Amino acid sequence: MRNWIGSVLTGAAILAASPAIAGLSSAEKRMTTTVDAEHERSVSLLERLVNQNSGSLNLAGVEAVGRMMRAELEPLGFAVMWKPMALAHRSGHLIAVHKGKAGTKSLLLIAHLDTVFEKDSPFQTFVRRGDEAEGPGAGDDKGGLVVIVSALRAMKAAGTLKDANIEIVMTGDEEDSGDPIEIARADLIAAGRRADVALDFEGLSIENGRDMGSIARRSSNSWTLTATGKTGHSSLIFNATFGDGAIYELARIIARFRQELPEPNLTFNVGLIAGGTDAAFDADGIRATARGKSNIIPAVALARGDFRTLSDEQTERVKAKMAAIVAGHAPGTNAEIRFESGGYPAMAPTEGNKALLVRLNGINRDLGLPEMDALDPLKRGAGDISFVAKDVDGLVGLGTASRGDHAPGETVDLASIRRQAKRAAILMSRLSRERP
Repeated sequence: MRNWIGSVLTGAAILAASPAIAGLSSAEKRMTTTVDAEHERSVSLLERLVNQNSGSLNLAGVEAVGRMMRAELEPLGFAVMWKPMALAHRSGHLIAVHKGKAGTKSLLLIAHLDTVFEKDSPFQTFVRRGDEAEGPGAGDDKGGLVVIVSALRAMKAAGTLKDANIEIVMTGDEEDSGDPIEIARADLIAAGRRADVALDFEGLSIENGRDMGSIARRSSNSWTLTATGKTGHSSLIFNATFGDGAIYELARIIARFRQELPEPNLTFNVGLIAGGTDAAFDADGIRATARGKSNIIPAVALARGDFRTLSDEQTERVKAKMAAIVAGHAPGTNAEIRFESGGYPAMAPTEGNKALLVRLNGINRDLGLPEMDALDPLKRGAGDISFVAKDVDGLVGLGTASRGDHAPGETVDLASIRRQAKRAAILMSRLSRERP
C-alpha cells in the first residue's frame, strides 16, 4: 500500500557516486558480494512469484506463493508453518521461525503474499526490460519477498544467520484484510510481542532520486454516515413540518467535515454517496442504489469514507469531532455515523523507530550509500507493521523500489534488490549480535 515517489537512481549509479565500502567487516563484505553474485537468481525467483497470481481473494493462489516461499526458507534453517485463515475468509499466512543464539535480539520480518490483482485481471505476467520488470505485485510485495530471501542467503553465506533469532510473518491478506481483523492479525500481533525489532519489507520510497527511510505509517479507518429526514412534496421543504430533508443534512455534515476537521497528518475522504426516497449500499459497501424524484423531499442519504491519522490519540480525537458534527442536526432530520471495525492502526514516529533509522544510516555510510532522510508519513499508506507498532520499534520500506503500484503496468526497479538486500542483511546481522 505505497506510492513510488520521484525517479529511481539505480544501485550502480548510487554506488558510483559514493566512496568505497571501507566500513564493513569481512563477513559484511561477504554479504554484499553474495547479493551481487546471486542477483539473477533473485530476479528469477521474482519472475516465478509474479507469474503465480495471488490476488487476496484467490485463496489457492496465495497459498501457492506461500509454498514457493517455504521452498526458499526451509533450506536456510527456518521452521515453516502455514496458518489457514478460513475463519477470516482468507487463504492464510506463512510463519517461519529461525532459532539462533539465546539472549540476543529477536527480529520480526513482515511482508505479504497477496496482491491487488485477482484472477480476472488482464495484468498477469512478468516482463523484464533491462533493470526494470513489469508485473502484478512485482514491487508490492513480491519484490519485498525476494529482498528477504536474498538478504537471508547472504547472511547464511557469511555465517551470520546461524546465531540469528528471526521470525517471519508473510500475511496472505494485506491488500484486503480478512474479517474479523482480530483473527486475521492475531498471529502477527503475537509475533510483535515476542520481537525486539520489526522490519517491514514493503516497498522502498524514493523522493527526488534519493532513497528515504520510513519510520511511520498512518492509520486507515472507515466510516458510514446515514442521514434521514421527513419525505413529502418538494414545495414543503424547509418549513417547520418537513425540515431540510436527508440530502441537505448529509451535505451539511460533509461540508463541516471539510471546514472543521483539517489538522496536521490527517486526511479524510468521502468515497461513495447515495440519497433519495430510498437508498442502500451493497453488502461490500462499494456499490449504491437509490431512487427518488426531483419533486420529492429525500427520506434517506448515505455516505462512506475513510480517514487516516498518525497516532491512536489522533484517531480518537477525530472520531469525537466527527461525531459532534453529525449530532448538530438540521431541522427535521437525524443522522448517525458508524466507525467500522477492522481498520489499520497508526505507526507513530517513535524515538525507537528514529534510532533504528540512525542505525540504518550507519550501514549506508559503511556501504558508501547516501544517508536516508525520514519520509513524510503523509506519503505512506497503511500497512501490517502498524499492528505491532505499539509493542516493538520498527522500520518500514525495506522492499524494492517500484512505480505504478496497484495498477496495470506496476514496475519494479530490479537494481534496488541489490542495495535493499545488502542493507537488510547487514542490519539484521548487527542487530542479531545485540542483547535485548
